[in-house]
Amino acid sequence: MLSPSRPVLRVDGGVYALERALQRRGFLVVAGADEAGRGACAGPLVAAAVVLPEAKRAEIEGLTDSKLLTAATRDRMYDQVLAVAVAHAVVVIGPEEIDKRGLHVCNLTAMRRALAALQPRPSYVLTDGFPVDGVGVPGLAVWKGDQVAACVAAASVLAKVSRDRIMTQLDMVYPQYGFALHKGYGTAEHQAALEEHGPSPVHRRSYQNVARAGRGRAVTQGMTELTAPGPLRG
Repeated sequence: MLSPSRPVLRVDGGVYALERALQRRGFLVVAGADEAGRGACAGPLVAAAVVLPEAKRAEIEGLTDSKLLTAATRDRMYDQVLAVAVAHAVVVIGPEEIDKRGLHVCNLTAMRRALAALQPRPSYVLTDGFPVDGVGVPGLAVWKGDQVAACVAAASVLAKVSRDRIMTQLDMVYPQYGFALHKGYGTAEHQAALEEHGPSPVHRRSYQNVARAGRGRAVTQGMTELTAPGPLRG
């Protein structure tokens, strides 16, 4: 049996090679999990889990880490993943929970929730960079997994597009921050808006740059529910 925690990089044979190897060894339902929003100081953390079909004809050409794709290509691949996936789930964790529990704990929690929502239940789990324990099946943390494992890349696309759409929705509620442009990451423009207007309810108050901007200020009023656009699982 493969080690559940040893990171590995597979570049030969394309992004489907690792899944196919696992399936040949009897792990027929291989799930990939990834997240979006770890590095942001505003907005939610979004995790996704995906099981792709075994059939070669269902392979998605050009599938890779969502951060390496253009927005238009991500949107196209988002639709393709939803069309072919055997199962998928998207989980959204808001800034209040991140502030309360911490980013790493929320990251693990989001991935566990996404994996637990999959039907059929995975027999093996691939994750990007670090292991996710407590899922009840063997797993492997894959270095740059969203570039070398198709199911992780698919999860990366679902998480990234879902989160970007949430941030675009939040931009309509809080237009002064420019969320549609920077998606809540700490760009110079975002920091300038944060210093001028103070934190909004969707900023992560536990982050130092947000806390500094919020000293002596009231939080910008108004809150909106953070939900993933489209179906959460399939």
